[in-house]
Amino acid sequence: MVHPADRLAFDRAMATQPVWNRFNTGKDALGLAENVLLHAGPAFATPDLITAPIFNSACVAAVFEGIARDFDQAGAMISRGEIILEPAQDHDVVVPLAAVVSASMPLHAVYDAWHGQHRVFTPINGGSRPSMRLGLRSEAVLEHVRWLNTRFLDVLEGGLAEGLALVPLAVAGLAVGDDCHGRTPVSTSALVAELADRTENGISDNDVLEFMASSSSLFLNLWMAATKIMMKLAEGIEGSSFVTAAGGNGREVGIQISGLSGQWFTTKASPPIGKFDVDLPGDRALGAIGDSAVVEAFGLGAMAIALSPEQLKNLGPYLPDDALARSSSLSVGAHPNFRNLGVELGSTARAVVAQKAGPVVGLGILDSQGKAGRLGGGVYNMPVAPFSAALDALDP
Repeated sequence: MVHPADRLAFDRAMATQPVWNRFNTGKDALGLAENVLLHAGPAFATPDLITAPIFNSACVAAVFEGIARDFDQAGAMISRGEIILEPAQDHDVVVPLAAVVSASMPLHAVYDAWHGQHRVFTPINGGSRPSMRLGLRSEAVLEHVRWLNTRFLDVLEGGLAEGLALVPLAVAGLAVGDDCHGRTPVSTSALVAELADRTENGISDNDVLEFMASSSSLFLNLWMAATKIMMKLAEGIEGSSFVTAAGGNGREVGIQISGLSGQWFTTKASPPIGKFDVDLPGDRALGAIGDSAVVEAFGLGAMAIALSPEQLKNLGPYLPDDALARSSSLSVGAHPNFRNLGVELGSTARAVVAQKAGPVVGLGILDSQGKAGRLGGGVYNMPVAPFSAALDALDP
């Protein structure tokens, strides 16, 4: 039986219609100061604990922002606390892996079209080119960030029109093999086709067209924001253990729950288990990182891996034995738009503690030294500890 407070939180999450309808900067939308950068997962206690990939991305963001002349100066400013890093989800922002958001960076704005008063933000996905999410400190990453937020931004804005509802794109992908996290090529293709159709005379920029064709993950950031806006609508329900935030910073992984909004419950982040695509030792793997864990906490991604034969083939050897069973045991109920797919959504700390198992998350594995970027892909088995701590705090 689902606790009444958890059911209420779930019902509020389901009564949403996430729509991407514009871009805003962090400064304009959030009042973000130019020396504040946003990262995935819970906060770092002190600057010296910032993991290398996020530190690298923060250096890139600081130069992009113009508050440091080069990466070395940026690093020194971060170490001295002159540049401050804060959790993105505490600002209604979600970021993938080691990506970092700065004040003047254009962000997708995703709002709830049925209520209209709530928004969540996310940066433009870096696609197949040198991307900030991989945690590398390089001129190539900086130049790509600049390209994304100027030339590519212009094309996206030109095709946005009155806005794009995101749930139908997700459903279209899930129906034919996407999982809305590790695999999003169908939803991405639908997104690109919609943008092209809405663009007067179509998209004519060949560089942009090539980037879109080679970047099957362009939908992911938008779906992370769509998931987060649904979670946001579930916040603030007294007594509810419904999960409203999930993510890792490479050092710690954490969650938030509806009844204790804004409070992180964390534990040490172990690395995902998976196959390396590079010839490096296993101890180079960084602990779980990224706000994309919201997708699995919501019931998709690796929690709906049965819908994605390709993901099941790739990640199957690394899944816990009861992974498929968790899709039903941790979930709360069905969303009307997803019902025909046979998936149930939502998760609660109560269910995790009762089942003694957390959500299974499909994650990229990053280099802990911040030198090699993505090492491979794997599975992160979320520990019960933060869910148990959240439940203890909710019901002392």
